Amino acid sequence: MKLSVRILLIALCAAMVLSMPFVLSSPVMVGEAQWMLLDEMEGEDMGFLSFLLPSACAETVCEYSLPVDFTPGFEPNPALFTEDGYEDDSIRVQMETREENGVIWRIAWVEIAHPSQLRTAIAGKKLTSKTTARVGAMAEKNYAIVAINGDNFVDNTAATSFEYRMGQKLRNKSNKLRDILIIDENGDFHTFIRSQGLDDFLASEHTIVNAFTFGPALVQEGNLLTTDKEYKYNPNGREPRSAIGQLAPLSYVMVVAEGRNESSGVTHQELADFMHALGCWEAYNLDGGGSAAMVYNGEYFNELSSSERSLSDIIYFATAVDPEAWKE
Repeated sequence: MKLSVRILLIALCAAMVLSMPFVLSSPVMVGEAQWMLLDEMEGEDMGFLSFLLPSACAETVCEYSLPVDFTPGFEPNPALFTEDGYEDDSIRVQMETREENGVIWRIAWVEIAHPSQLRTAIAGKKLTSKTTARVGAMAEKNYAIVAINGDNFVDNTAATSFEYRMGQKLRNKSNKLRDILIIDENGDFHTFIRSQGLDDFLASEHTIVNAFTFGPALVQEGNLLTTDKEYKYNPNGREPRSAIGQLAPLSYVMVVAEGRNESSGVTHQELADFMHALGCWEAYNLDGGGSAAMVYNGEYFNELSSSERSLSDIIYFATAVDPEAWKE
C-alpha cells in the first residue's frame, strides 16, 4: 500500500474513532474504516494506532475480560441502565426501535472491550442436555445486559450440524444444506454458505468459541447476499425474524423484526437488506417465528408473536466490570 494512502487511512480511522462519542446515534460510522485499515495493515506494526482500534484488546491482555465458559457475566450496575441503553467502562449498548414499511424493528447496538463479553448461555447444565427455558429466564440468570435467542439447537438433531458454545463442541460436521456462523477468539464472525470455505478456516490458527447452524447468512465480508428462495424456515414468508451482525472489531448489532401482529414481519431477503443497510460486515439469521425474542434489562424489548417459547440457548452481552467496583 502506498505511503500516502496509508497515511490517509490512518488519519481517517483516527478521526472517526475519536469522534465516536459525538456520533453515537450512528454506531456503524467507523466500521468500514476500521476493517479497511485492519486489512491493509495486517501483519504490520500498528504503533500508536493500537490503542485506537477496539480489536487490539482482543490480542493483548485486556483489563476487562470474562472466562470463556458457561459462568454468567458480571452483574451490571442497575444505576447505569436507561430506557435507551447502558454504558460502563467495558460495554456500551444503545437500544433503538424503528418502524419502516409496516415493520417494527427492535435493534441493539453493542460495543465491548473484550471478545469474552460476547457470550452464549444454554438452558441445561450440559451442552448435550435437551433442557429448554425462556429467553428472559436465561438472560436473567446470566446477568445479560441485552440478549437474543440463539438457534435452538435442540431442534436440530442432524448429525451434520455444526454447534459450539463457549468453546465446547456439541457437533462439528459439515453441513451442505444450511449456512454456518462461527465466532472466533477475537469475537469476529465468519459465515460459511453450505460449508464453503469451512475446511480452510478449520485449518487456520483460529479458535472456535461459538458456532451455529441455522441461517441463512445475510451479509458476508460486507457484501449483501441474495438469499436462497428454497432455504428452510419459510424464506419467502413474512415472519418474525432474529439476526445478529458484526459491524467492526468488537462492534455488533442484534435485530428482531416483529411479525404476526401489527408488524408485518419480513422475508429472509428483506432481513438481509436491512442488516446490510445497518452497516454489517457479517450478518446471520437466527431462529425466528415464535422464537424471535430480545431481552434488555430483564424485560422483553420486542412484542412476542405468541406466548413465551422455551428454547435451548441465547446469545448475550455482559459487562466485564467487577460489581465490587460499584458496590463499595
